[in-house]
Amino acid sequence: MSVLPAQALRLDDRFATALPEMAVPWQAEEAPEPRLLALNEPLAAELGLDPAVLRTPEGLRLLVGTTIPDGARPVAQAYSGHQFGGYSPRLGDGRALLLGELVGADSSVRDLHLKGSGRTPFARGGDGLAAVGPMLREYVISEAMHALGIPTTRALAVVGTGRSIRRETLLPGAVLARVASSHLRVGSFQYARATDDVDLLRRLADLAIERHHPSAADAENRYLALFEAVLGVQASLVARWMLVGFVHGVMNTDNMTISGETIDYGPCAFMEAYDPDTVYSSIDEGGRYRYGNQPLAAEWNLARLAEALLPLISEDPEQAIALAVETLKTFRPRYDAALTDGMRAKLGLPVDVDDAAVTGLVDDLLELLQANHVDWTSFFRRLAGAARGDAEPARLLFLDLAGFDAWLQRWRALGPDGAAMDRVNPVYIPRNHLVEEALDAATTGDLTLVEELLEVLGSPFAERPDHERYAEPAPQDFGATFRTFCGT
Repeated sequence: MSVLPAQALRLDDRFATALPEMAVPWQAEEAPEPRLLALNEPLAAELGLDPAVLRTPEGLRLLVGTTIPDGARPVAQAYSGHQFGGYSPRLGDGRALLLGELVGADSSVRDLHLKGSGRTPFARGGDGLAAVGPMLREYVISEAMHALGIPTTRALAVVGTGRSIRRETLLPGAVLARVASSHLRVGSFQYARATDDVDLLRRLADLAIERHHPSAADAENRYLALFEAVLGVQASLVARWMLVGFVHGVMNTDNMTISGETIDYGPCAFMEAYDPDTVYSSIDEGGRYRYGNQPLAAEWNLARLAEALLPLISEDPEQAIALAVETLKTFRPRYDAALTDGMRAKLGLPVDVDDAAVTGLVDDLLELLQANHVDWTSFFRRLAGAARGDAEPARLLFLDLAGFDAWLQRWRALGPDGAAMDRVNPVYIPRNHLVEEALDAATTGDLTLVEELLEVLGSPFAERPDHERYAEPAPQDFGATFRTFCGT
């Protein structure tokens, strides 16, 4: 294994040092013919990395994990998780490696992490590899989420390995290099708790406080304050998902971060016609993680985090439970407040319109949207035109014109601001049919559509001439059968 010169990149091994019980030293499998498929040059510059170096043969070997910077100690992280409600005590990075932590000039710390780098001791029978399509999918969707202003892990690069992998058919292999403020998750705490090692649990919690929620360190009960902080960022995050119609698809506890960043873009998709029962994931047969159930799923996951933290919250088990339950009860009000504020902005309503009026208006609108099968994203952009006096484009989306006109009259009476609506309602989201089209082409070696899609999604709020296809909903026959997959 070669070593990248220290002056090219320096990584810390903070996680491995602080939590050796949860870090298995490992190395990536060799990539026969590494080829750069996508490089996020703005992110590289933000991280203090030289894109030109990353494009060199040695840089590509770094991005697939076979070249290791001086001082780095790659590890597979251990964690547990509830997957679709069923508890798995030992999950971990089955096909991933934490290369190490990048420390910025401002002392900020971010993980550099690989997916598809080969089998680890947590692989559970899988090959540990990944295909080009799913890795580019995470690149496209995570960058779109970032442009939409939603906290997320980010993709630094996708590198083809030159190896074919077997799924239903033979597919070209790839490794994704991604960046996160950390990869600590609810499942990390479940793993530490299951060991009955309170010292390990405390060290994990202290690391989470240091990395993500430093204000908790000054609280009277720092570990209860940590739980409250995670609850707050997750309430905000899920509300933001709902506002743009994002369906995560696999909200297992190992896919809920302590930082409040979106992680794992396997079977995710964006809702088109409004329907709270929207499910795209091929493995979510019961609709556990359907669009409208995401807040409840988040609350359930947070209850599992609370259970893991109980020994730290109080030495008295009954008191620990009582404190955790009282804090958990604040999730729904926080989520509701974040969603109401977001819907107020989407509807362009002044801040002096009270929450009850906003909620009533939104509830009635959602009934109309669902009954008329109206596209979520297109509607709000067209509604901004109605705020400026041209309601016809929005009206054309409805069969129940009388119902919509009555709602429109109530909304207009509140003085909506069309320009403000344009600043928060995207023109462009990763339309599912366009993503699939681009990934299908990329699998055959043509990256043109992926590059075009990334360029458009990078500025989602600015309407562009001659880009109408990127704003249009999928053909009806596509949406009726579309399913997403984990890509494992």
